[in-house]
Amino acid sequence: MNRYLLLISVLLGACSQLPPAIQDPPLYDLSYNEAIGNIANLKNAPVRWGGIIVDVENEHDFSLLQVLSYPLGNNGRPQTDQPHQGRFLVKSVEFLDPAVYVKNTEITVAGTLIGDLERSIGKRIMYLPLLSPTVTYLWPAYVYDQYYDNFGYGYGPYYGVYPYFWGGYYWGNYYPRYSYRRYR
Repeated sequence: MNRYLLLISVLLGACSQLPPAIQDPPLYDLSYNEAIGNIANLKNAPVRWGGIIVDVENEHDFSLLQVLSYPLGNNGRPQTDQPHQGRFLVKSVEFLDPAVYVKNTEITVAGTLIGDLERSIGKRIMYLPLLSPTVTYLWPAYVYDQYYDNFGYGYGPYYGVYPYFWGGYYWGNYYPRYSYRRYR
């Protein structure tokens, strides 16, 4: 029995591990706003930034990934409910397939700041920070399921049509609906 518990805990622990460069910030966690004002003096600084993929451009020798930057949470995931900070570019020598690096996908990148690059966004020319990635992590997408209440029991498309009793209380249509993250 103890062997099975050990095996299950090892398998679950292995499935939930993020890459160490994503999970742990650098010793000095350089924020996007600090870097934007002083890119020339901060070249080769280690960074861990994240956001939502805006565009993927594949050139002959490299791929350029444009990301809308968001602050990172404790686990390294971009907090898209916060205001965005700007954009940055990730220059990879590997081919980044646009079918994998899809627009509006959350990503976290750990690497070094190697300078800035001039990009045209609409009719405006901007200088965006340029990163050389050590690790890139695409976060799994999740969808909200509206048919689950806060206890996790599903009621299908007819939820809220009929009253039901639970625990001696009438919940009816006034019971608040909650949704949970369900991963695809």
